[in-house]
Amino acid sequence: MFQNDAFRPLDRQECLRLLAKVPVGRVVYTRQALPAVLPVNFSLDTDASVLLCTSPGADLLRAVDGVVVAFEADDFDAATRSGWSVVVTGRATVVTDPAEQERLSQAGPLSWMPLRDAVFVRIESEMVTGRELGGTLGTR
Repeated sequence: MFQNDAFRPLDRQECLRLLAKVPVGRVVYTRQALPAVLPVNFSLDTDASVLLCTSPGADLLRAVDGVVVAFEADDFDAATRSGWSVVVTGRATVVTDPAEQERLSQAGPLSWMPLRDAVFVRIESEMVTGRELGGTLGTR
C-alpha cells in the first residue's frame, strides 16, 4: 500500500485549536434516510463541544436532535497545496435549559442569517480526528 508522508495526523488539542480559528464548517446528518451536508457558522464551547445557532423552524433541528452527527471544518491553501481538516463526531442536542440558552445568547455563535428567536444546537466532541497536509509545491 502507498504511504503518503504529506499527511500528518493531528491530536485532539491540535484539532480543537485549529477549529477555533475558522468560522464555518459543515454538519453531516441524515435527511430522509440519505446523507446531508449543511454549511454552518459555529463556535466552540468551553467543554470543546461545537455550537450551532439556527432558527426554531429549521429542518436541521428535527433531523439532528438526539442523534449522532459529524461536523467537519477545514482550511486549505491551493497555492501551497497545504492545509488541514478536522472532524468532530458526537451526539447533537438542542439546548433547552433557559440558563444555558441565555449564556449562549451572550457568548455562543451568532448566526450569519438574521434570526428572531435563536436556537442553539450542541454537538458533543466525543471523537475528534484531524489531519494536516504539508505543502507539495511543484508536484503533479
